[in-house]
Amino acid sequence: MDLRIGWLYGQEMNIYGDRGNVMALVRRAEWRGIDVQAATVGLGEPLDPDAWDLLFWGGGQDREQIAVSHDMQGDKGAALKQAIEDGMPVLAVCGGYQLLGRYYRPFDGDDLPGIGALDVVSEAGHERFIGNVVVDTDDLGTLVGFENHSGKTFLGEGVRPLGSVRVGRGNNGQDGFEGARYRNTIGCYLHGALLPKNPTLADWLIERALERRHGPASLAALDDTFERQAHDGVIERAIALRR
Repeated sequence: MDLRIGWLYGQEMNIYGDRGNVMALVRRAEWRGIDVQAATVGLGEPLDPDAWDLLFWGGGQDREQIAVSHDMQGDKGAALKQAIEDGMPVLAVCGGYQLLGRYYRPFDGDDLPGIGALDVVSEAGHERFIGNVVVDTDDLGTLVGFENHSGKTFLGEGVRPLGSVRVGRGNNGQDGFEGARYRNTIGCYLHGALLPKNPTLADWLIERALERRHGPASLAALDDTFERQAHDGVIERAIALRR
């Protein structure tokens, strides 16, 4: 069994340790004897959804995000949007999350168009949200991460939140939600990197990817002692700082 992981704009959008998400997916699959291929899809390169089982899209600085937004207009963005509709697992963090939506609205200038795969809109905010985040989800347990964003994202009717914020500010600091879910796609503001501290989410993505290509899949259990210690440590620190 094999797994093909595509990293969208790995050179242009790779801040706050997002590389660790790809590394976690690769290692957790390899530890189970799964052959893994991982590669980046960059500016000016075509996106063939049939070449990948799972996609990751991280965050970037403003200049890079503008370039990526332009690169995603046309066939490339349409291909990604259709892949999401077809159930491809996608994890998008921060800038990638915003560009999966309809648009990002800056203080000055024109809206930065997204691909419209998620019914969300984002806008520049005056306050920067920085710190540990604890999120309670319906089926993925408690997720932890680190937020560092001033953009504010608002969900439309076509998506549901990833979870409710227990500690932190989340999507916009107003509605108490973090992230968005649609089919097998997750967008969020959780850096950290996210997946090394949240093995349940990493395995969920791997399982969805394997099932979509190979049929029903059940992952063998791993010893996640250290991952759980890191996860629980974030929760303890976040709650202590909130007091």
